[in-house]
Parts: sequence; C-alpha cells; structure tokens
Amino acid sequence: MQFHHHGYVSTDPRIQDAAGVGLNRPDELPDNVDVLIVGTGPAGMITAAQLSQFPGITTRIVERRGERLAIGQADGIQARSVETFQAFGFAERIIAEAYRITEMAFWTPDPADVTRIIRSARAVDDPTGISEFPHLIVNQARVLDYFAEVMANSPTRMEPDFGFDFRSLETTDEGEYPVTVTLVHTTGERKGQERIVHAKYVVGADGARSGVRDSIGGTLAGDQAFHAWGVMDVLAVTDFPDIRMKCAIQSESGGNILLIPREGGYLFRMYVDLGEVAADDNGAVRTTTIEEIIAKANGILHPYTLDVKNVAWHSVYEVAHRLTDRFDDLLPHEIGTRTPRVFITGDACHTHSAKAGQGMNVSMQDGFNLAWKLGYVLEGRSPESLLGTYSAERQVIAKNLIDFDKTWSTLMATKSEDLEVPLEQFYTQTAEFPSGFMTQYPPSMLIGEDTHQGLATGFPLGKRFKSAPVVRVGDANPVQLGHHHRADGRWRVYAFADAAASGAPSVLTDWAEWMRTSPESPLLAHTPAGADIDSVFDIKVVYQQPHTGVDVGRVPGVFLPITGPYELIDYEKLYATDPEHDIFELRGIDRGGAVVVVRPDMYVATVLPLTATAELAAFFRQMLLVR
Repeated sequence: MQFHHHGYVSTDPRIQDAAGVGLNRPDELPDNVDVLIVGTGPAGMITAAQLSQFPGITTRIVERRGERLAIGQADGIQARSVETFQAFGFAERIIAEAYRITEMAFWTPDPADVTRIIRSARAVDDPTGISEFPHLIVNQARVLDYFAEVMANSPTRMEPDFGFDFRSLETTDEGEYPVTVTLVHTTGERKGQERIVHAKYVVGADGARSGVRDSIGGTLAGDQAFHAWGVMDVLAVTDFPDIRMKCAIQSESGGNILLIPREGGYLFRMYVDLGEVAADDNGAVRTTTIEEIIAKANGILHPYTLDVKNVAWHSVYEVAHRLTDRFDDLLPHEIGTRTPRVFITGDACHTHSAKAGQGMNVSMQDGFNLAWKLGYVLEGRSPESLLGTYSAERQVIAKNLIDFDKTWSTLMATKSEDLEVPLEQFYTQTAEFPSGFMTQYPPSMLIGEDTHQGLATGFPLGKRFKSAPVVRVGDANPVQLGHHHRADGRWRVYAFADAAASGAPSVLTDWAEWMRTSPESPLLAHTPAGADIDSVFDIKVVYQQPHTGVDVGRVPGVFLPITGPYELIDYEKLYATDPEHDIFELRGIDRGGAVVVVRPDMYVATVLPLTATAELAAFFRQMLLVR
C-alpha cells in the first residue's frame, strides 16, 4: 500500500481523501444520477465499489431492505474471487476470518455393508497450484460488508440507499438522463410513497426475480431438474469424523449430502438431498420442515448421528438452470444502432444450483467487468461502444457456468456405482473451472489477437493475469507481481525487459523512450491533461537480472513517474526476478522481452514485442479516446 504522497497520514491509510462528488455527497437520494444500481447483492456491491473510485461519477445503489444483509445464502469463495478481493484491498482480512478448504473428502456406501458410509477418497483442493490464494468459505454478508467499507472509504464516500424497492423504468433517447426509474419507499414515514430517479445508466443486480430484467423485456430460459435440496447452517454435536472437512457424501438409498464447514470453527452447512420432485408438485416440497431435513441428514450419515443444537438458517430449493437472452436492454436488431442504457448482472442473468459454489463468484465478475467500462464512458475516456462488450463477454461465461453446474449437480445426485467417472476424479480434473480460472474472453476491441502469444505463453490472452513472485528493486522485498493490481480503474502495462543491463541501450530503453515522449504513445495520447502521468496506465518493468544487478539511477524515467502535488518519485514500478522463482521461466516469457497489457478487471488484453509500438498505440485507440 502506498500513501503519504499527498502529505503525512496519521490515520487509517485505507481511507482515501474525499474528492469530486464525495465532497458534498447528499444523504438523500438525488433526482439525477449517472448510474443507479438496483440491489446490494455481490454483483451490485462490487459494481458500486469499483465505480466509487471514479470521483466525478454520481453512483447510487438502492436496496429494498431497510438495512444490511445479516445472513447470506452464498458462502463459497473461489480463488479468483480472492484475487479480486486483493485488488479491492481486503483479501488478507477476509482470509483471516474465513474457513479455508484444502481437501475434500468423499464418502460412499461400505461395500461390506451398504447401509453404512465410509470415507472412500480424499482430494487436494488445488493440486496444480492454480493460484497462490486459497478457496474460502465465508458468509456472503461479510463479503458485502467489505465492499461497503471500500465504498465508504473511497473518494466518493458512497453508501447504500436502503429502503427503496424497484417498480419500473422507462428509457428514452432524450435528455442527459434518459432512464426514468420509479422506486417505492419500503421503510419509515414515507413507506409506500413513490420516488422518481433519472439516470444515465441503470444496473439491475436485483436477483432471480429481477424487476429490472422484466422492465427491459428480458426472460430467463432454461430447465428445472425437478430435484430438491434442503440446506441448513447449523451448530451440532456429531460423531461424523470429517465434520470440519468439505465432503461429498453418497448413501445407498438415503440420498446425498454436500457438507461445507463454515468460518468460526463450529458452524457448518449441509445441502441435504430431498430426492426427485414430481412435475405437479407446485412447490409443495418447499414446505419441508427443518426437522424433516435433519432426519433425512441422519439417514444419509448412518452409522453416524447428528444432534442439531441450533439452526442459524435453512431453506429448501429446487435446482434450476436458466439464462437470460441478453445482459442489457438492446434487442438483437438494435445492436450496432445504439448503445445500451440498462444492464443486468448476477442472478438476474443466470440461475443455477448452489453446490458448485459459483453463483456469488460469477456474479461478482459480472459487476467487475461492467463497472470500469461504465466509469470510462462516463468520464469521457472511452466511446459508448465499449459498453456493448459487457453482454458479449459475460453471456458466454454464464452459459459455460450453467453447463458445468448441470454436470456437477447431476453427479452429486447419482449413486456412486452408477457414475462413469468417480466424483473425486471429476472434482480434480475440473479444478480450474470451480476455481474461477476457465474464463477466457475472445478477441475484440478489448482483447488482441494471439499473433504474439508465444512471447508470454503463461499469460494467455483473455484469461486473468496469473501472478508470480518477483523482487521489488527499491526495497529488495519479495512480492507477488499481480498483488499490486488495484481496482482503481487503471490499465496495467508490464514491460518484461530483454537481457541488457538497466539503462544500457536495448529494445526496452527504446520502448521506454517512445512511451515517454512519442505523441503516439498511449501514455501521452490518453492521459488527461493535468492528471498524474500514471492515472490511466500503471507501467511496470520486470528485469531478468537479480535486484542487485539493477541500477535504479539508470532506469528509464517512464518507470519512475513523478506523481502527486509534491511531485514525488514512485519507486514501486521496478521489479527483478526472484532467484528461486524466475518469472520468465514460470510464465514462458521470451528472453528478448515482451509487453503484457492487463485490463482494469485483471484480464490479459494483449501480448506484444517491445518493438511493436505502433501496434500498442493502435490497440488502445480502439477503446480509448485521445485526450
């Protein structure tokens, strides 16, 4: 964390100075806003948290509840989400309070006595080291709390506006605020009264029964598996030995359980198989009592017993896999004729079972993807056409999620002897998907072609930037390179040096001089006048030499930017290889050097040679306006 560059800070450095709309932020919901977000679930809160970093944008997020969420239904946090939390500055703190999954146990009927279950296998959660971050379990409400803290500490001082229910919206092509939204007060003296808000853009993060989706004519299409599950968060006394281990438990005749230990050391969640649901059930299965769910769990666990002492929360749901036809308000025939004004995210777009642990995680990536794009358009950095990439990128990802979840849900509900592939084998073979790392965006205005992919094979285009160890030259500290990517809306440009010594004539020094002085350089073409030189592009260099072989005095100036009111030098752009973990070897980076460009939402945008300056300039001109 860097601070003091605007003057000495004696208080919490995570609290940024108020700026822009945060200087005189009204408590009351304004009549006109730039972005109105409906719903304070994970998708809505990450969208708000990212937009809170844009001081000139008026963003408000409304919620029909009168206060923060106390108990969340989602709890699984994949490693990709923890990487995202790192970008927002709270990964370490949430890891400290969460339950960490390191193994999964698999229980099946005992061949010697099928009425009993035995542990048949164990699987390491991340056998290939897909991420340096862990797979966590933590209450969804705590995730929302952390995003709320980010918002409150941001320059815009954003807070949720509780007690507003969405009723309808109408979009016109007229005026500065073309979307008219009707809300209704749900609490207080004005309960039942309507409130009209005019917005430039609206984001519907209001769940599976989304009113925003209905207002733009979107529909959820898909199928229902006609299979019900009871889920309960409980405190219990049991002789089941793996009660603090994530488990898939399959019995001979009593159904199945997915056991998820919760944070805190005592609480755990059970997804209990309630069996097939008749097509004419009409929701009757949802009246299943907690006592019936507990009895069913005891039957599956035999010969072990479960004595439930306290139930924190429980519910019954039927598996459904549905996807919207579009993620914004553009009808098919309108694509290319206008830009979207209304977007939907999270469960408003895609619904699935909870057992693959994907819902909250994918929803947050929806919001992260959309928010920085809204910020860029509203600040005049990018053309409105950038907003069309949201639906194009995220709908495919949601479809892949639903396909995976269908397979996992089916396997979970199938007897072990009927499985073609053992459950534990499927779990390890598909680890990249539930960890959140299968997402790969195709070539577009934001993702380059793979012409030069061979220069950095470990940074596949369209996939998230996979961190690696390096040494920070200025203070000799070993760090993870990717951990310095913050959710501040900036692009990251990593220059991996050729073998020449720092400052010696080389393709790197030529590239650095072009970036610093050429009118065609993205740094000069797209950085607003009067702004810090690194306000749009965070440019870093990684040398092949150990840090002791890098002479800071000879490093090109583009890697030592002067920032802030005191015009201080930033020394945290210079990195060298870690002698025990050479990033050039780990990520397949060509020793002749390479440029790796990473989007604000942490996905690799393009890989180019250091000599390809014209291509680099042309790439950014596709989606960034010249200042």
